Amino acid sequence: MHGFRRDKKEEEDGSGSHSLLHLDKSSVLQEARATFNGTPVVARKCSHVLTKILMVLNQGEAIGKEEATETFFAITKLFQSRDQAVRRLVYVCIKDMASISNDVIIVTSSLTKDMTGKEDEWRAPAIRALCRITDAQMLQSIERLMKQAMVDKTPQVASAALTSSVHVARTNPEVVRRWLNEATEAASSSGEGLVQYHAIGLLYTARKHDKLAVRKLVSKHARIANRSSLACCLLIRIAAKALEEDDSVPNSGEMMDFIEGCLRHKSEMVIYEAARSLVGLNATNPKELAPAVSVLQLFCSSPKPTLRLAAVRTLSAAAAIQPAAVSACNLDLENLMSDGNRSVATLAMSTLLKTGGESSVERLVKQISSFMADIGDELKVEVVRAVRSLCEKFPRKASTLSATLAQMLRDEGGVEYKSALVDALIAVLHDDNDARNAALSHLCEFIEDCEHTSLATRVLHVLGREGPKTARPAAFIRYIYNRVILEAAAVRAAAVTALAQFGAHCPQLLPSILVLLRRCALDQDDEVRDRATLYIAIFQSEDQSLISSFISGEMHYSVTALEKSLKNYLKTSCSEEFDMKTVPIATPLEQGITSGSAPGSAPIEPVVARAKATVKEDPLEKVPQLAKYSPVFKSSGPLALTEALTEYTVSCVKHVTGSHVVLQFTCENTLTDQLLEDVWVQVEGDLEIVEIVNIDELKCGVQQSCYTVVELPDVDNLSSTFTLACTLKFKVRDCDPTTGEVDDGSYDDDYVLEDIEITVADHIQKVLKADWAAAWEELGPQNELEDTFALSAMNTLQEAVKQIHSFLGMQACERSDNVPEGRSAHTLLLAGVFRGGHAVLVRSRLALSNGVTMNLSVRSTDPRVSNLITQSVG
Repeated sequence: MHGFRRDKKEEEDGSGSHSLLHLDKSSVLQEARATFNGTPVVARKCSHVLTKILMVLNQGEAIGKEEATETFFAITKLFQSRDQAVRRLVYVCIKDMASISNDVIIVTSSLTKDMTGKEDEWRAPAIRALCRITDAQMLQSIERLMKQAMVDKTPQVASAALTSSVHVARTNPEVVRRWLNEATEAASSSGEGLVQYHAIGLLYTARKHDKLAVRKLVSKHARIANRSSLACCLLIRIAAKALEEDDSVPNSGEMMDFIEGCLRHKSEMVIYEAARSLVGLNATNPKELAPAVSVLQLFCSSPKPTLRLAAVRTLSAAAAIQPAAVSACNLDLENLMSDGNRSVATLAMSTLLKTGGESSVERLVKQISSFMADIGDELKVEVVRAVRSLCEKFPRKASTLSATLAQMLRDEGGVEYKSALVDALIAVLHDDNDARNAALSHLCEFIEDCEHTSLATRVLHVLGREGPKTARPAAFIRYIYNRVILEAAAVRAAAVTALAQFGAHCPQLLPSILVLLRRCALDQDDEVRDRATLYIAIFQSEDQSLISSFISGEMHYSVTALEKSLKNYLKTSCSEEFDMKTVPIATPLEQGITSGSAPGSAPIEPVVARAKATVKEDPLEKVPQLAKYSPVFKSSGPLALTEALTEYTVSCVKHVTGSHVVLQFTCENTLTDQLLEDVWVQVEGDLEIVEIVNIDELKCGVQQSCYTVVELPDVDNLSSTFTLACTLKFKVRDCDPTTGEVDDGSYDDDYVLEDIEITVADHIQKVLKADWAAAWEELGPQNELEDTFALSAMNTLQEAVKQIHSFLGMQACERSDNVPEGRSAHTLLLAGVFRGGHAVLVRSRLALSNGVTMNLSVRSTDPRVSNLITQSVG
């Protein structure tokens, strides 16, 4: 009894170890051979050994082919056991060991016997195991059995056959297409709801690449009155996905009517799924969201906590895109603020922050502190996003809200929560000059006790960029230098760079900055010393262009691409200087800020952490014939060259390099009775075709890419727009859509595509200038061109700004693309880099008078670029 109590106490404390943990692989396999080969078969002991084998497999132990095969053969001897627990464990072991054992196909006959037997408890797991081990050649032998199982009267058997077919369809879609008649029968049956759900899932998996077939699937099963709730939810998701991917789907109104009709379903699960889907479709009209919001409003008063939580979470997502539509629920949301479930209460408050008026801001903000201590970081981030959106919505409350954010910054929390708060404070100081000093002060206090190196370095970067612009920049130097004394090497290096920023922008502080940098030059860390020594040498040279390039200027190159270019350069003889103009420019997302975005907005579904910039790989390096044209300077978005529902769909992406444009044509064959070969796109126009990469074989429902490379002229001969006519060329081989057999003969055919235009925007990469005025002065007037244009076709400044921004393809700086209502004049500030590494800045002064009049000024490091941009606008 004493020993029992001791073991019990260890289990409660977590100090004891489970008997199945830390198993020895060799001992388990040896025990398995001895136990399974014994006579008679002891069911209890065999179950225990099978469990040990599964534990070894799931712990990541590497079992060799020979060991696995020997154990697998020993397991098959347990088919003689009639014990239900043993048989189920045998099926699981067969599935888990099928990928590492040889000759697993020998158990096919045993599994087929169980699959067709009278024991329903064995039939379903036997089907799952059989489909796992059967290869493409053996599928035809069990095809008849699978078809019978799909329409079996036993729900467990039918569901097992349908779900197993979904897995088989991923590797052998042609075979599963022959089973769809039985799947359709199972989906239309009035039996078990789970069978309908799995049958519709199989039908969608087999037809998801055919938009017309998906529409017919939804249309047909939407009319079945006795469909299950699970099947109905799946149909709603299929319809919503089809509408979200392509608004031009035929009879899209019918699919939308089906989703809206499900708002009146008897099942609460279906009603919520329909409302969530309507919100997720990002409706632009508040009236389109009204039915979904009304349903969610009723759920807010439900006695079920799960319904209340689901409703308020979806309303919070809807408030991010259409706060006016959700404002009708404000009274119900205020009642939920006293809900016993803190998650519900927090989401209700964050939704009210998004939908409330300016007068209610302070009242809601005062209640935030009572929520924050009892909720997790995920909900805290949601509240921070809501406060951040309020700062943009009501600029006059920015100071009050920044103080609230600063108070939250002092509370306990993880790195994701702290990062969201730092992002919010940075957004405040960007949007409101009056709140800049207060926000910077809060950030200075934060880094005094910051435990996260990544956040400390980011705050130091912001202090170095924004601190010199304040009325008293010297006040921030003490906080920065404290980091040099107290923090880790990475933070000290960031602090040195921040100090150099103050020296570059504030000449009166330069002597003091040099004293601090000389102290930093004695640091123990190499990077800190090197940075300090470099900055001291630059300042002592008194060369303003050097200071601007290395300290006060901004590097817009992609760091990943720069590293790769340097590695490639070191592989050469290094006889020529490294050319920075060959390094691709980072996108605005990689630079950290996107123009015109709403920092407070959150994704619709699900609520996720803030987006992080990712650098994409060079798309040309994946194609050996095109690697010589790498790196890519700029890639456009996909441009559809065909209608949505045609025999062949083609889209084009333009990859602009140093002197070429690589046209990537993504092609899809939607005809099941045709196999296309030697697929390529014929391009005709004023540009010379350099190289063509075709597609050898294009099957139905598979997307593949062919490429055409055209050479660009130099800037002197460059036109503002090149139009290229495109024709899809291919050879057709007829095939049987059922069996997949292909005829021997082929014939040539073509398909006319839409034209492609290469415009000025394709040659310009966006860059973000934090201080556009300083960059304008740095370029100087030597390559400046100025002209005035009458934009008579445009009636508003907002329309003019949007068109100019889109036409030039440059980055709007200092939020100049946001035109306040009621303005009669506005200035749009744009920045970019022209192909070849030439910096470009554009200042567009707009005035509203019988249309829009525009005074355009262009500065560039190359006079030819300034001339090209000015002529393209004219």
